[in-house]
Amino acid sequence: MIFRSVMRKKRHSKILDLRLQISDLVRIDSGLFYFYILMALPFFYIPEFGPSQKEIVLDEDTSRHVVQVLRMKEGERLNLTDGKGNLIIAEIIEDHKKHCLVKVIDSRFTSPVSRKITIAISLLKNSNRFEWFLEKATEIGISEIIPLICERTEKQKFRYDRMKGICISAILQSQQCWLPILHEPVQFGHLEIWKCVDGINLIGHCIDDRKQALSHLQISKPSNQLIAIGPEGDFTKQEIELALQNNFIPVSLGETRLRSETAGVVASTILTHN
Repeated sequence: MIFRSVMRKKRHSKILDLRLQISDLVRIDSGLFYFYILMALPFFYIPEFGPSQKEIVLDEDTSRHVVQVLRMKEGERLNLTDGKGNLIIAEIIEDHKKHCLVKVIDSRFTSPVSRKITIAISLLKNSNRFEWFLEKATEIGISEIIPLICERTEKQKFRYDRMKGICISAILQSQQCWLPILHEPVQFGHLEIWKCVDGINLIGHCIDDRKQALSHLQISKPSNQLIAIGPEGDFTKQEIELALQNNFIPVSLGETRLRSETAGVVASTILTHN
């Protein structure tokens, strides 16, 4: 059994090597086969990329992961994205553990989705739950995330660099080329700052009132959408009234009462697939 397992691994390795050799002959517009070649390569993030760049020095953390964790060597290839639509195939030319150097083999640009989905959600008392929401919303493909400070928000501390890092990890895991825009926390009452000015604004709350089911919401034409999700304890009546005065549409996310982070994920899923 051990011998068979080793033979399978060697056979898989040979197949992967053959794919990478064939990829030298495959152009960017060759369709599904090219897609499978990309998926066979590991995925990493770089903060910036210019179309004229021929070589890229990876940062220390990425270099360490490539060289020491994955044990990749000179001549091996990987995927890079800047989170701004660019997908780059690169080849290692210097496998240094602190500043790995790669050369650009090919690149393509993926246009953003035409309909922007934004989740404006209160910070949560348990930061782990907020981080879980960030991860899942990013994997789903949300365009923007706006942390809110509401009247009932209990925790207002926000570690931006850590939160952005979670979003970066999520796009790499889900192999996307667009990083959602993550804003600094903003007061709920400053609606004129964060509400959607070129689309539809929605608010999900728990008060028994006339609300439309988000999954059945009829929108006449594709448009940008923003939904506000409250903290533990929900929005106050004053906050809901302020939102309604600013033409927010009250919506329901289902028959059960959801945690804030769960509501954010449910809303993300409905809006991106509606």
